[in-house]
Amino acid sequence: MAETVLVTGGTGFVAGHCIAELLRRGYDVRTTVRDRSREAAVRDAVTSAGQPGDRVSFAVADLASDAGWAAAVAGRDYVLHVASPLGADAPKDPDALIGPARDGTLRMLRAATDAGVRRVVMTSACAAATPPLASQDSVSDETRWTETDDPTLTAYRKSKAVSEQAAWAFIRDRGGATTLTTVLPGAVFGPLLSPANRGSVRVIERLLRGMPGTPRIGFEVVDVRDLADLHVRAMVAPEAAGRRYIAAGEFRWMSEIAEELRAGLGTAAAKVPTRNLPDFVVRLLARFDPGVRALAPYLGRRHLHSSARALESLGWQPRPAAETVTDCGRSLVAHGVVPLAKEPS
Repeated sequence: MAETVLVTGGTGFVAGHCIAELLRRGYDVRTTVRDRSREAAVRDAVTSAGQPGDRVSFAVADLASDAGWAAAVAGRDYVLHVASPLGADAPKDPDALIGPARDGTLRMLRAATDAGVRRVVMTSACAAATPPLASQDSVSDETRWTETDDPTLTAYRKSKAVSEQAAWAFIRDRGGATTLTTVLPGAVFGPLLSPANRGSVRVIERLLRGMPGTPRIGFEVVDVRDLADLHVRAMVAPEAAGRRYIAAGEFRWMSEIAEELRAGLGTAAAKVPTRNLPDFVVRLLARFDPGVRALAPYLGRRHLHSSARALESLGWQPRPAAETVTDCGRSLVAHGVVPLAKEPS
């Protein structure tokens, strides 16, 4: 009999790939949606990944409510907790994002431990293992914990750190048979299964649509397909219980990502900028654009994270960043998110 897995937030970018990977490996998969009307979209996304979407079952559950979670985890051997509450990275009230992220995680953990789930794998972020901005360029591993009282943290970054810390405290205090593992990805790019929920892929989208230039912002690129693979590895490996795993690939400045898009996509990348934006211009734009404002403090920063534990302990093998970036760009064009550039007349 196949082992059973619940993936939270089935309509999400990462969750869709996790569902497809689990099906590929023969697991019985259930996923949560906030509304039954989203079931068809999830099935279509999984089918586009080459897996039978009709093999996915559904439970209606929202991280903002207790309702539905007991039924969602019932009979499951594992949970991949990928879902996060919806919200802007720079809300007027940061607690509007931080509180729901933490409370939703605890709500899911209470249901999972009550049901006797063997292991929960939670998607955190490298943002939960990063030194303060005032520090110099560095390389962090899983022993690093983000200081949640750092006033420079964006709401999103703080929500990831607070939620992961709350999860570990819950498991430590609750005890029982359920074990916890967390996965901390860098910037998640790669092919879309659906254009509906693009997450961090919007960075690639903005480049392809055209920007005045590339700011001095860098990313540790991880492919969504490799991230899904690491979640499954962390789910079943006995040695992964009680451990954090960083999933950070090669570092790329936005200017380097732009170069890789132009090299890999040809005319489809005709609008990708070829010049860099001076820092002072980015800071000026940040006064008017909340999205730019959230990025401005990270100009020129190169805080790296080591994935050695995942590589050595779990045999994880992420693909090159250039392949991820190129596949991501092609996917955005194929799904019609970015219109194909016209050939010059």
